[in-house]
Formats: sequence, structure tokens, C-alpha cells
Amino acid sequence: MAGFFERLKQGMSKTRTGLGDRIRSLVGGRQWSDSLYDELEEILYEADLGSQAIEVILAQLKDSVRQRHPERAEEVVALLHEVMVAMLESNPNPYQLPDQRPAVWLMVGVNGTGKTTTAGKLAQRMKHQGHSVILGAADTFRAAAPEQLLEWGRRAQVDVVHQAEGADPAAVAFDTVRAAMARRLDLAIIDTAGRLHNKTHLMQELSKIVRVVGRECLDAPHQVWLVIDATTGQNGLEQARVFQEAVRVTGILLTKLDGTAKGGIAFSIHQALHLPIAFVGVGEKLDDLMVFDADQYVRAILGMEDRELD
Repeated sequence: MAGFFERLKQGMSKTRTGLGDRIRSLVGGRQWSDSLYDELEEILYEADLGSQAIEVILAQLKDSVRQRHPERAEEVVALLHEVMVAMLESNPNPYQLPDQRPAVWLMVGVNGTGKTTTAGKLAQRMKHQGHSVILGAADTFRAAAPEQLLEWGRRAQVDVVHQAEGADPAAVAFDTVRAAMARRLDLAIIDTAGRLHNKTHLMQELSKIVRVVGRECLDAPHQVWLVIDATTGQNGLEQARVFQEAVRVTGILLTKLDGTAKGGIAFSIHQALHLPIAFVGVGEKLDDLMVFDADQYVRAILGMEDRELD
């Protein structure tokens, strides 16, 4: 866990500087005063937590302060940590597969979020955990997508089902599930086209893929991972809303947290949609895709060390 925390903290340095350092500057060496709430609210807004999440956080923080009567402003940061962790839901084991195999995972999201790369990383991780995996390149519109997924398949020694550019994505998804069933594999991960969330016909096509895999495999898809680029800020929340309407999204993979000072988008997404954050990406390396841990995430963005909260 220590190694995980250090990688997370380092990867989220921009958010930590924008949020944690400013909060520490606000409270450092002071007695707590209710007048500090306004400044704290401004800092949270700039970290892109969103108005709905901030309202809840501040209301609960004020309740904790009234109940515990902290004397020093630094003590309020520990209370803030508790409140923020309690807000976030994480999947305790997003790697868990259903008893009946194969499991089918869909990767959805708009272009540029890192969706195809994330699909490859997940395949490699599941292979390392002893599962048999197959990838499906159902993003048939972006010319480089199948080649990118094929490269990940080569690295992970995982087969990739693919067709010619412009092929029917649902047909690729169908073939992928059929191959997984015929070979008695544990998991099929299907990469779908990077859809513009405001294009109705493309979202309908995604719904078609869901129907096709559901007919072939009981309860499929078992996970629908919505990949969101943290650098998009509140636009990511709008993406999440529209995808949730089109398909049954089961969890969020939040990528590129190393590239933004606004890592607070996780709070906005969860508060608005009550979707668990399953994984976070804080870099390009395989180990930089990590299972989300609410406690460690909040410690990282607040710039706290483990010992500060013991």
C-alpha cells in the first residue's frame, strides 16, 4: 500500500498542489474560524469538485466541526479528509469475475480518453492474475484503434478479434463473445468506438452492441467501464450522464489524473450519478493504472502522509 500511495501522490502532484497545498496554506498555524469556510469553498471549486459535491462536503464538515470543536485549523483538514472519503464509493474488487464464464467487459467513452490503452492494460493485468482473456477491437471507425489494441494483445500474449476498418462494431463484439465461449475463456474485453456523447445515432449503436452481447452470454455485459479523461473537468460529468442514459454503466475509470490540477472531478461524477470509481490512471506505465482507493485518493490530493491521520 505504501508503494501504491507514493505512486498515486506523485502522479496527482498537480491536483495536490492546487488543492492540498492551498488548503494547508489556508489553515497553517491558525485557529479555526468559521470565516475560513468561504476561502475553503473557493479552493474546492477551483479543484473542480463541482457545486453539488462541495455543498455536501461543506455541510458535513460544518456538522463535524460543531460536534468535535477542533481548536487548530489543521485539525479541520483531518475532518475534511473523513468527509471526503465518506462521499466516495469505490468497488472493493473491480477485478472480480462472475462464477459463470466468460465475463464480458465493455470499454466506452469519447475519443481521446485513453480507452483503448486502458483496455489493453486491463487485459494484461487480468492475464497476470491468472485469467484467460481475449480482446475485441470493436472500434472500427478510428483507423489506428485495432492496431493499437493488437499491439497490447502482443504484449500481453492475448488474442485480439478484429475486422476490417468500417466493419459493423456489433459484429466484432459478437465474434469476440463467441470466441470467448468456444475457447472457455474467463474474460472478453471489448473496446468500442470513441463516441461523441452528443451524437444520438452513435449512442444507439452502442446500445446495439449491448443487446448483441446480452443475447450471446448470460447477463452480459457484466461490466461497462466508462473511461473519462480527468483533464476534461466538468465536461466529463456531462459525458457520464449521457452514457449512463444509453447503457448501464457500472463503473468509472478516471484517466490522466497526472495531467490536471482538477482531480476533484471524481467527486462530481460520484455525487451526480452514484457510480463507483473503479480505476484511476496517473501515467503511461502499466503500474500507473491502479485500483481506486477512496482513502488513499483523498490523502494524495490533500497532500497528507499516512502518519498524519493515524
